[in-house]
Amino acid sequence: MPGMQIENSFTVKASPDRVYEFLLDVNNVVGCVPGAELSEVVDPDTFNGKVRIKVGPVTVSYNGTAHITSRDAASRTATLKAEGRETTGSGSAQATTSMAVAEDGDVSKVTLTTDFTVVGRVAQFGRGIMEDVSRHLVGQAAECIQAKLEAPAASAAEAAVEPEAATASAAPSPAPAPASQPAALDALALGRAVAKERLSRFPVRPQVILVALQALILLLLIRRFRRARRRRRAMNG
Repeated sequence: MPGMQIENSFTVKASPDRVYEFLLDVNNVVGCVPGAELSEVVDPDTFNGKVRIKVGPVTVSYNGTAHITSRDAASRTATLKAEGRETTGSGSAQATTSMAVAEDGDVSKVTLTTDFTVVGRVAQFGRGIMEDVSRHLVGQAAECIQAKLEAPAASAAEAAVEPEAATASAAPSPAPAPASQPAALDALALGRAVAKERLSRFPVRPQVILVALQALILLLLIRRFRRARRRRRAMNG
């Protein structure tokens, strides 16, 4: 699949600085990403891990490395590059994600812009499906991040931490985070995405498609009626 760009965003009811620091700690984030598992923290900006993604009947696992190539606390932005290879195939994936955290009224808005290229089984799915999978993944991760940062006890616990302890907790820990279940796009959502992807390839108006479907249904009803009539005639001799 040629390179494509997908943008996702979500909001968190916490200060921008706190959200930014939370997102730059891989131990915090990996536990919120469905199907992700942290294998090794090489240094504060480099880590190895696994991710497993399920799209309908297709499940793909990747082993890879991610590296934070830039970070700017003043503007609360960062860039992460990741690449991985399928564990049971010849496919591969590369991605560059730019993250920005900005104040938006009484919440913090997180914007993720990802440029990625996929080779292998996942490449059979078009842009529409990949966007749905991306929204699904980010949506699940956002709910987890919101739950952790917006919990009532979080602010009290944070205030009780001494400066030395806070500094120590900011450093990435080498302890791997537990693996979560693979992210899955439910069958109904996959069906809608596939239909949308296929129909987008044809320059046909929705009205024409509706008429064709109605004609097909009518044809099936006529055939069923004729078969029933023939059976009645045969039974009556």
